[in-house]
Amino acid sequence: MKVATPRWLSPEILAPLGVGLLALSLWEIAVRVSGIPPYLLPGPILVLQTLVQEWGSLFPALLITLQITLVAFLAAIASGLLIAILFTQSKWIERSFFPYAVILQTTPIVAIAPLIIIWVRQIVPGDNSTFVSLVICAWIVAFFPILSNTTLGLNSADHNLVNLFQLYHASRWQALLYLRLPSAMPYFLGGLRISGGLALIGAVVAEFVAGTGGTRSGIAYQILISSFNLQIPRMFAALLMTTVLGVTIFAALTLLSDYLLRYWHESAVKQEN
Repeated sequence: MKVATPRWLSPEILAPLGVGLLALSLWEIAVRVSGIPPYLLPGPILVLQTLVQEWGSLFPALLITLQITLVAFLAAIASGLLIAILFTQSKWIERSFFPYAVILQTTPIVAIAPLIIIWVRQIVPGDNSTFVSLVICAWIVAFFPILSNTTLGLNSADHNLVNLFQLYHASRWQALLYLRLPSAMPYFLGGLRISGGLALIGAVVAEFVAGTGGTRSGIAYQILISSFNLQIPRMFAALLMTTVLGVTIFAALTLLSDYLLRYWHESAVKQEN
């Protein structure tokens, strides 16, 4: 009788873990053998020690960045899905407005973030203006993949099924609800996995530009302060926390995608087999 191997012992998990441990070991050995000072390149052990020591100041900052990321991500999901549905209702609407979504995506967020911060401060009074500005910047970065993928998915419904719905005189909304949206689900979930990490990147970049400090400062401010003060191990610890957060977001969205598609879509069924 064949015994099922636990998922955490599968090659898909052990292989990248082995590569990561090997890279960290080589990094630590190289730092110790060459005698590189910590203010240039700290070793992994020193970074972990610094992370434990500075947890009280770094973790609250990470939570602020996570809050900005989640709000921007949810706004990107809602706006991207609704606009994609609007685009599929009329080709003229899609052709008229989709190029402007592309322009929004290709505009460097670093260049427009200062303007967004200034404009929002004129509209939103008080301390909330900075938070709203950072959310808008992160939303701009995360919005386009959801819009693009969902629009592609909605337009990729099987034409034979579309003709069948028309043959039975299904309404436009019935076709959308029972055909186009289910067909677009894999594309939509793929857009989520991309946008989740982009929302975090947008939040961090916006925090760098804003340079916000105080009790409401995010993890990017902690990275800036550490680099200015040549606290390089602390900077690496903050970078490690940001990286782990990004990987966690991607892994969570991947699990969500596999869970929703596990019984009917080939991408998830093949992974289980």
